Amino acid sequence: MLDYATLRMIWWALLGTLLIGFAIMDGFDFGVAGLLKVLGRDNEERLVLLEGIEPTWEGNQVWFILAGGATFAAWPMLYAVSFSGMYMAIALVLLALILRPVGFNFRGKIHDPRWASLWDWVLTGSGFVVMLVAGVAFGNLFLGVPFRFDGDLRMSWHGGFFDLLHPFALLCGLVSLSMLLAHGACWAALKADHAIAVRAVKIARWMTLVFAALYVLAGVWLAYGIPGYAVVGPVITDGASNPLYKQVAEGGSWFAGYMQYPWFWSAPLLALVSAVGVQALIGRRSIAGFIASSLMVGSTIASAGFALFPFLLPSSLDPRSSLTVWDASSSRGTLQLMLLVSAVLLPIVILYTSWVYRVMRGRVTLEQVRKAHGGY
Repeated sequence: MLDYATLRMIWWALLGTLLIGFAIMDGFDFGVAGLLKVLGRDNEERLVLLEGIEPTWEGNQVWFILAGGATFAAWPMLYAVSFSGMYMAIALVLLALILRPVGFNFRGKIHDPRWASLWDWVLTGSGFVVMLVAGVAFGNLFLGVPFRFDGDLRMSWHGGFFDLLHPFALLCGLVSLSMLLAHGACWAALKADHAIAVRAVKIARWMTLVFAALYVLAGVWLAYGIPGYAVVGPVITDGASNPLYKQVAEGGSWFAGYMQYPWFWSAPLLALVSAVGVQALIGRRSIAGFIASSLMVGSTIASAGFALFPFLLPSSLDPRSSLTVWDASSSRGTLQLMLLVSAVLLPIVILYTSWVYRVMRGRVTLEQVRKAHGGY
């Protein structure tokens, strides 16, 4: 039997893994949608791009569902505070996610260029909203979000949607946007007709450069302009889930964990090395370029998680109310049971996903689209 502290660490790592899985697997869908009007010069080329993601996008969202379910079950306080306080931002993301399948399904119902263009813009907009808001949300974690608990652990939130649009958070949104646009372009370079792939390679390289510059800028701003949080006094790793049992000091550095655990530096280093890898590989071997962009996405999210550790959701109103790995989880029995279920189900998801992508391998060509759609 695993002890409580170990279970909490495992579920912190699993939550990060699920978020990374969602960002990699669904991120290129959003990236392709965001580039739909840029990469696709006419209706046939846009159909090529869409048919490169339509067979798998819904399965990719399994990672999003798993991440939400894991948060609800393993980190109920995190789920309650974030979903209640950030209701408008989450509703905006959900609206974008709802419009995606509508766009995929309705675009071809009427053979009219204006109708197709309307849904192309809907798909592009939904991709941009999710990519941007996800980055803004991560940026606000470092700024602290305006909530507090009273003595009975009743949460109160003092802020609105526009309070989340801090310049640093918007910069993080642009980091997310450029990163996932590059990721989507790498997928298009791998999956689309060669005429489209050539343009995708150029966009992937430009977006990767933008990402690297913004990522470094965000890191410098975080190091010198955003005060960090730290738990002071004894850290109880196996106690009851009550955030008010600890003391938190504000004013340190968010990179303190990197000083304590030097191996944390592997994440930002890998993010930048992978960005260089995209530049070098995407024009030669598309699969290698896509793997590099996947590593870039995963290591970027990991670098943010390492900087926050052990915090899950810092509070700007009352630092003591901040949620950490050690005081926001479900019971030991719940974490143990969920770990057993995950050990069975997660490999099935991975194996099934791998099989689907193996079956759907190969490029979508303009010739195939013309035959399938009768020249439309």
